Amino acid sequence: MKVSQSIITIITLALVMPFGNAYDPSPLQDFCVAVNNLKNGVFVNGKFCKDPKQAKAEDFFYSGLNMAGNTDNKVKSNVTTVNVDQIPGLNTMGISLVRIDYAPYGQNPPHTHPRGTEILVLIEGTLYVGFVSSNQDNNRLFAKILHPGDVFVFPIGMIHFQVNVGKTPAVAFAGLSSQNAGVITIADTVFGSNPPINPEVLAQAFQLDINVVKDLEAKFKN
Repeated sequence: MKVSQSIITIITLALVMPFGNAYDPSPLQDFCVAVNNLKNGVFVNGKFCKDPKQAKAEDFFYSGLNMAGNTDNKVKSNVTTVNVDQIPGLNTMGISLVRIDYAPYGQNPPHTHPRGTEILVLIEGTLYVGFVSSNQDNNRLFAKILHPGDVFVFPIGMIHFQVNVGKTPAVAFAGLSSQNAGVITIADTVFGSNPPINPEVLAQAFQLDINVVKDLEAKFKN
């Protein structure tokens, strides 16, 4: 039986495409320590790599996650990030880490990580956490109350949040499946864009009075 060239092409694409969808690249060497100096560097996924013979222990080290972050801000929380910018040796490794401190009733507002799944473990306090699935899944909320030792996963790209529902500070650590997962805080992005989104657009999108939108844009203005 003859198979047309177009069908062969479609089958080939179907087999190849799943392997073409990747996030952080898999390393083909022991390590690829990031450097900012272009001299003698090799460009890999946003960073240049130093000569591996010049790598040292400090390239894989960070100190300070035992220290609480400053939660004296409007959301009463602080995220201390340890990604490739803090540990150059994370380059191409596909992982990073954060410490999150929450004052009583503080929160890590709804946000997404466009390049990484997050797994969070609560060390101290009590958190209300959750994520919302996509429109295709009817925007379902998956939420739990966490106590010390509990773990929760936020899938890549999903809008998620954490709120300290206790009367004492809370501390959590989270790993992300990217050397630089990125973060998009929803309110800051929508109402604090530069330049601002036309308030009439947001008023219709969020079904709000235009004056409410203007007030929100004033609050979140960069």
